[in-house]
Amino acid sequence: MRRALDALYGGAAWLAALFMIGTLAAILLSVFGRLFDFHVRGTDAYAGYCMAAAAFLSLAHTLKRGEHIRVTLILDRLPPGARRGFEIWCHGAGILLAALLAWFAARLVWQSFQFNDVSQGNDATPLWLPQIGMALGALVFLIALCDDFLIVAGGRSLRHRDPDAEPVRSE
Repeated sequence: MRRALDALYGGAAWLAALFMIGTLAAILLSVFGRLFDFHVRGTDAYAGYCMAAAAFLSLAHTLKRGEHIRVTLILDRLPPGARRGFEIWCHGAGILLAALLAWFAARLVWQSFQFNDVSQGNDATPLWLPQIGMALGALVFLIALCDDFLIVAGGRSLRHRDPDAEPVRSE
């Protein structure tokens, strides 16, 4: 199961990287279009779609590598029992919020598809297509939070995350 989950998080991260490349390609196409006097419709919109997909698809991988910002001001001062309880509560609240985000993102995709909603730009892209990245990223993030919740509830520490990863230093 661990391998499948790690593959899911890694796959989402690779998709996010591809969308970052898509953002770069759209921006470069727009820049070269201005330089060489040609116009490709919708490059600004597609750069934005790719950027949003990259942001959401990278959430789970970033969480699992311990790179999300955590305010540990309270956690560091609690005794071990209270700390574990507070972490369980925090993960539960995170799961609730991530579940709401995933639900409403998926609902938005469905409604955009159902109503044939298109972008307001001159490219007239069906909006459900770029919204899939947001919904998929929110769902994978929810799964990652549930994974972390089970780790914390099982009494294990999240500090075991990627042992090969370089620790983050703020110097």
